[in-house]
Amino acid sequence: MMIPVEKILPAARERLAVIRHDAPTKAAAKLLNNHHINLVVICDDLGHMVGVITKTDLVRQMGDCGGHGCKISAVKIMSRKVTYCQPSDSLHYVWLKMKKEGFFHIPVVDKDLVPLGIINARDALLTLLESSEHEGEFLRDYVIGNGYR
Repeated sequence: MMIPVEKILPAARERLAVIRHDAPTKAAAKLLNNHHINLVVICDDLGHMVGVITKTDLVRQMGDCGGHGCKISAVKIMSRKVTYCQPSDSLHYVWLKMKKEGFFHIPVVDKDLVPLGIINARDALLTLLESSEHEGEFLRDYVIGNGYR
């Protein structure tokens, strides 16, 4: 059974943090200070994703520019090459991509690259495990004939 990313979109929306490309790095730091936020999506003036900033990106930049005096804009430290998914994508495929690339979070975007949420690998895996448990119950019931009379 294919489970679409859309199934966990409500949880993904709760993790969505977005700033404009010209926002100061400090704006990303404030968002990343929230324990539910681990990835900030950077958008252009039209609201389309152009990159992301992680806690690692921010720490690296703070080390390079001396911490509190850093006035650099988000666009200067963001990752431009972003692995993302769309609501219709298979959650299993997305989880495998995250596992292969070593990502714990990836953005969910629409066809125009407008951010819709952030998928957490843990949520994806739990949803897939829950689904496989239901499939196991379904197969067991099928084999012993429950519900098929």
